[in-house]
Amino acid sequence: MLDFTPKEIKERKALVINPAKTCQPIGAMYAALGINGCMPHSHGSQGCCSFHRMHLTRHFRDPIVATTSSFTEGASVFGGGSNLKTSLKNIFAIYDPKIVAVHTTCLSETIGDDLTTIISEAAPIIPEGKLVISTSTPSYVGSHITGFSNMVKSTLQLLAEGEGKGANGKINIIPGFVNPGDMTEIKELLEKMDVPFTMLPDTSGVVDSPMTSKYEMYPEGGTKIEDIKDAGNSKATIALGTFASEAGSIALETKCGVPSTAIKMPVGVKATDEFLMEVSKITGKPVPWEIEKVRGQVVDIMVDTHHHFHGKKVGIFGDPDQVIAMTEFVLSLGMVPKFMLTGTPGKAFDKQIEKVLDDAGVNKEDSKYMSKGDLFLFHQWIKNEPVDLIIGNTYGKYIARAEDTPLVRFGFPVLDRSVHTYLPTVGYKGAMRLIEKISDALLERADRDAEDKDLELVM
Repeated sequence: MLDFTPKEIKERKALVINPAKTCQPIGAMYAALGINGCMPHSHGSQGCCSFHRMHLTRHFRDPIVATTSSFTEGASVFGGGSNLKTSLKNIFAIYDPKIVAVHTTCLSETIGDDLTTIISEAAPIIPEGKLVISTSTPSYVGSHITGFSNMVKSTLQLLAEGEGKGANGKINIIPGFVNPGDMTEIKELLEKMDVPFTMLPDTSGVVDSPMTSKYEMYPEGGTKIEDIKDAGNSKATIALGTFASEAGSIALETKCGVPSTAIKMPVGVKATDEFLMEVSKITGKPVPWEIEKVRGQVVDIMVDTHHHFHGKKVGIFGDPDQVIAMTEFVLSLGMVPKFMLTGTPGKAFDKQIEKVLDDAGVNKEDSKYMSKGDLFLFHQWIKNEPVDLIIGNTYGKYIARAEDTPLVRFGFPVLDRSVHTYLPTVGYKGAMRLIEKISDALLERADRDAEDKDLELVM
């Protein structure tokens, strides 16, 4: 295990140990899956595509379909233009998608393939009524969150139409890199407010599709192409999380004039309040009692269980939008966020974490936080200052085992537990679920450590 990770922290500029991220194409592939009838296409080698599909399949426990340009030595030297054109011809002939979303890999980026030119040259072989879009996702820059952002941005830049005057009466929602259960929860909140909307991407009904007697390569879920095209006629766009979603909303505002707003991912009561208030401000629709009732239940739970959380120290790692929102949430529970780390680069992470701490009246000097960090450093932080709880993805289990610290699985990827993708962590219902998970982890540890005479029935 990681028992021999040293306490002494040394500066490392050219070495990453146990990355707290994965590569851009995975995010681009996931975003593409959120478009109805879309075939994600990896412009690179078979090995890259296989890894990306495997990683997503293990997290969602649903078969992830994607195609590849299948680079060989020749394409690696002379470019993959011919491979991509042949791929597109075969994809439409064999798999018949409505749209193909092409993303690059390290190999095609290093060669310098110009996807826009290659796809324009392939226009004669693209069937009438079918579409091909593309985005640049070099793995040696950014992370899977960057790739997700780039695919959403390119999709809107290439497909959205309109003048941004709100003609369709809708609002656009860019949900960020979250599970389909989270997207479903956000949609249900909007439906309860009677707000018409377009969500892009929308992987609900795609990577959580039901088991039937027939295999569907393109499930009924995903954002419809006509709705993406109509996104330029919406009243406004709300980006949930600045890292994964804001670039797409700004791109749509630049192209079509649709006003854009970026807010925190709605994890916890405060962030969900801000999301609903923003929707209400844009649409003029009030928040119905049906939603307020659930909020009241969450607040009641927080009051009833505050003694479980008060003063508990926590380390949080994962995707930046989720770490920022989770930091705010644990503060509202009375916990002490000691360490916050993401592998996705960006100075905005530090600034947003500092604002969350300042707003809560917490001295930021008592916490450590870093973008473009890795799990080796995160482990060293915990070795030097132990915490009561770790919140992060499956890769945190090794640190949790080495330091004998409870782990609450949250974010992407979760490879060693199931069902999580169907259940929300956003909204008020998501807050309930997170409180249950955090409380259970802490109380199970208290029960485990208690002597027989101190084992309580009621806690």
